[in-house]
Amino acid sequence: MNLPKVITDLVEAQNNFDSVAYANCFSETGVMLDEGKTHTGRVEIKHCIDESNKKYRSVMKPLEYIENGNLGVLSAECSGTFPGSPLVLKFHFEIVDGQIQHLNVTD
Repeated sequence: MNLPKVITDLVEAQNNFDSVAYANCFSETGVMLDEGKTHTGRVEIKHCIDESNKKYRSVMKPLEYIENGNLGVLSAECSGTFPGSPLVLKFHFEIVDGQIQHLNVTD
């Protein structure tokens, strides 16, 4: 599967539980929507991922990626210590200048 570098970096950061590297995949003004909450900017995103890593120990296995210009949807099997694990989640990306500007995680 041919993924944009920033998404490969994001998956690697998640699978290594590296919240700093994960947040650095986003632009300074990047937005992430996950579990009904909006996180804006690298500091908030890092904090969210750090909490999530401690709580769920979630890892991602990419299954499919569909791209349309600067928009893309990654389907990934996510497993960890959360109810219903593993789940297939969809990661809806907007990528601008090689960084994530917007990410919405859905099931």
